[in-house]
Amino acid sequence: MKRQLLAVALTSLIALPAAASSDSAWQEFAADVQAKCLDASKDMIMDAKAVVDPTGSENYGLAILTGKAKGTATTISHICVYDKKTKAVELGSELSGDTVKVELPGSTKP
Repeated sequence: MKRQLLAVALTSLIALPAAASSDSAWQEFAADVQAKCLDASKDMIMDAKAVVDPTGSENYGLAILTGKAKGTATTISHICVYDKKTKAVELGSELSGDTVKVELPGSTKP
């Protein structure tokens, strides 16, 4: 009986860290996603801005990057995926302004 209780207690503790992440830990996570995604986009997007999902999915951080396509006046977006285990990022293909409309926090509409 004691072994069963110990097993249940240990199992519940394994799931605890994900559920008990602090606000500052999530802020650090979002900042890392933003920094790595913006860095990955520097050859494709001028003055890129990122909208980061504050917690992402179970395995990935997620962001939408928006700005002018390098060398043009065309607004584009890319979806950025951040692997929570490896901290590597990948960008999806270019999405035109006609396909995706992104309103950045704090921006004003024309």
